[in-house]
Amino acid sequence: MLSRLQESDIKLLRVFYAVASCNGFTAAEPVLRMQRPNISAAIKKLEERLDLILCHRGRGGFQITKEGEVVYQETKRIFNAFDNFVFNLKNLHDDYSGHVTLVLMSGLPLSVHLGVSRAVKSTMKKFDDIHINIQNRLYNEVEHVALSGECHLVLATYDMVKPESVVFHPTGTTFNGRLYCAPSHPLAKYKDELPTSINIEDYPAIGISGLSSSNYINDNARMTIQTFSDSFDVCMAAIMTGEYVGLLPDYMAKEQGVALGLVPIGGGELFPFEHELFVMNGKNTRLNPVLRHLIKELSHFVSESQRR
Repeated sequence: MLSRLQESDIKLLRVFYAVASCNGFTAAEPVLRMQRPNISAAIKKLEERLDLILCHRGRGGFQITKEGEVVYQETKRIFNAFDNFVFNLKNLHDDYSGHVTLVLMSGLPLSVHLGVSRAVKSTMKKFDDIHINIQNRLYNEVEHVALSGECHLVLATYDMVKPESVVFHPTGTTFNGRLYCAPSHPLAKYKDELPTSINIEDYPAIGISGLSSSNYINDNARMTIQTFSDSFDVCMAAIMTGEYVGLLPDYMAKEQGVALGLVPIGGGELFPFEHELFVMNGKNTRLNPVLRHLIKELSHFVSESQRR
């Protein structure tokens, strides 16, 4: 079992990281510039060093194990932090090259992703030695990721009290949402107005980890949260079981919910919310010309994408 990390272990971890990211040995060959037998030998050696089985390979194809997933996530965190460290060192010498890591909150609408693509393209065209890595994280992880140094910038909605340790750059974009249920739910028949005899507290609800509790209070009514999810995607899946009501942004209801038959309860007047979209960075992140340009372009192109 590994007791101390050596330089050779870092090289082996980079091989495994590439294989796991590419979801297979063959796909990782051009990335690593290694042949499959050499990749396989490196993975086997790493497994021996860690005393763990990281993945299964064979006729059934590549499949990462539970232990491999843990190692992969930790490896990603370490390499992101290392890339950011190198990037920040280069900044001290006014050398604007290297890797920038941009984290997107999971579940953002397609229009935002298109705006992000245009912003990334614009930035890489202006700074041709820059490579921008885009990753997704769950709603309840975005603040930690911004603070931890795992990335340079985060694009996410945020409705909690803003911590002083994080800098928030408004994008000029907000997303509205409200209370939804499945077509099989008892409240689905109240599409226009909820009768005064109906008490919303009598119906189990699912909440979102990291979302302000104020979202679950509307005038004198309060949602009865029985369980929590870590993303709006999971929340919508739980709602569609017909067992829960829950808050969803309207764009999810439009992009995915129409086919599923999602119903805005009470004409959409219950528990309405408005969440602002921000570009975020840790207060210790040095905003060089590359990051400042990317922030500006993200705000511009994301805002523009919402007007189309």
